[in-house]
Amino acid sequence: MSIAALARDEVRALPLYAPDMTPCAIDVSDNTNLWGAPPAALRVLADVPAESVARYPSLYSTPLRESILRYLGLGGAPGVGVVTGCGSDDVLDSTMRAFGRAGARLAYSAPTFSMIPVFARLNGMEPVSIPLTAAFDVDAERLVACDAAVTYLCTPNNPTATPLSRAAVEYVAAHARGVVVIDEAYAEFSPDTFQELAARHERVLVVRTFSKAFGLAGLRVGYGVAGRELAGLVERARGPYKVNSLAERAVLASLDEGDDALGWVRAHAALAVELRERLVVELRALGFEPLPSVANFVCVPTPRAQLLASRLRERGVLVRALSGLSSDVPALAASNGMALRIGVGPWAVMQQLLDTLDMVKG
Repeated sequence: MSIAALARDEVRALPLYAPDMTPCAIDVSDNTNLWGAPPAALRVLADVPAESVARYPSLYSTPLRESILRYLGLGGAPGVGVVTGCGSDDVLDSTMRAFGRAGARLAYSAPTFSMIPVFARLNGMEPVSIPLTAAFDVDAERLVACDAAVTYLCTPNNPTATPLSRAAVEYVAAHARGVVVIDEAYAEFSPDTFQELAARHERVLVVRTFSKAFGLAGLRVGYGVAGRELAGLVERARGPYKVNSLAERAVLASLDEGDDALGWVRAHAALAVELRERLVVELRALGFEPLPSVANFVCVPTPRAQLLASRLRERGVLVRALSGLSSDVPALAASNGMALRIGVGPWAVMQQLLDTLDMVKG
């Protein structure tokens, strides 16, 4: 019997994640912080004691927990716990491992974070997709009707950058049978956030990351907040030592008050929002119709996404070309399920992107 035949069917069928990584002078393809990282974090990383590299980090990132709760305004909330991971997708994967018995359903709205059905299948779950509405909201009643062990919501949604309504999110949180995961990877750029639901509903887990607004994508730190029982079960499924000691130090430094730490993060998130709106105006002037964004990127439906991305890449600009997006959503059906996803950064970078796009759009 071959080695491949010994592997699980779900693993054999899974392609490696392979986004376009062509080196380009302008890279706005991955929604990270194009201004870099907080100076306080960089200063800590430049002065790491040798012994912290030679020894294991804390088992479950205990030093981070109180700082995270304080940052979220949940420091005084009784019974709220924190689970960390190697990126927020580690927390998502661990949640499915903790609550996803073989054959159980995972319900999500499409399109959304592409790894969700992948994680579901790898954990033996059945992913069930419900199309977003024409307004890019979740169909809350249909999601709840899936009777899923885990229901996944993403707001701001990736890859559309659109928000979910408070009414829909609260309906799912209140009525879903199983665990409700609210992925807020881009919360720092949105006017509405949902971390308080973790304190109000025992089955809600709110997941965030330090890879986006905090500019620490290379260190891979994510976290979830939930009732202590739920967080503790995800932590058991997660396993120990998932956040390295250098990452812990950098995140703790970033969560300090100060102009070089949280002040820096907030200022650059606000700048990203300001430039996002300016970018949308300029894209419309070029004849495109970006979706309404509350993230640090914009999604631009166009049936020419692959061609435009290729032409941009040839001229040193890397964007993410999306395909296979839900044809049940009218704005995406009109573009044959294709779109460009463009991260927001310093305006000099945005201007180069716009100038090049104007040149290649034909």
